[in-house]
Amino acid sequence: MDQNIPPAAGAVDRLIQELNRLPGVGPKSAQRLAYHLLRASDEQTKMLADAILSVKQKTKLCSACFNITDTDPCPICRNPQRTRSQVCIVEQPQDILALEHTKSYNGLYHVLHGAISPTEGIGTSDIRINELMERLKGSSVTEVILATNPTLEGEQTAMYLNKLILPLGIKVTRLARGLPFGTELEYADDVTLTRAIEGRQEF
Repeated sequence: MDQNIPPAAGAVDRLIQELNRLPGVGPKSAQRLAYHLLRASDEQTKMLADAILSVKQKTKLCSACFNITDTDPCPICRNPQRTRSQVCIVEQPQDILALEHTKSYNGLYHVLHGAISPTEGIGTSDIRINELMERLKGSSVTEVILATNPTLEGEQTAMYLNKLILPLGIKVTRLARGLPFGTELEYADDVTLTRAIEGRQEF
């Protein structure tokens, strides 16, 4: 530690730097959060620290859909009320939260954990495509909904998946174009997402 920086200031600076690493948290927001935590009670800060440690130590990937969960299979996969004949493919776990919030879809999910992006060195073997195909073969699934993001990478991934899935005799649909191109699923509003699900079209 720099001898010219008091220990407290050094600790605050370190907290601000770490908060600034979080997505969507700029320098000013990081400062506000750091000073909010300084003013918070010891109990509040301990609860936050425990929650962060717990999410790292206790969560894992569902062995069926690869959503983040603390039980395997995840609550969605083991829910007997969910429609087993539909699987909605998303890029990231947070996309499931966005779709579930609309209450307009009652099937299962499959999380790819990314999208095909040659420019970033992400190929077909770097995301959960092989696991998806193993899951679909010999299953009771009759429809796969491609809910990849309406971006160049999302479109490339959807087209590749369509070519793989169609020979299995499974219907492939795509979310309707209520979603503007370049928008990520997790940031779309409920009404737009609901219309996209309800108006999905055969790929």
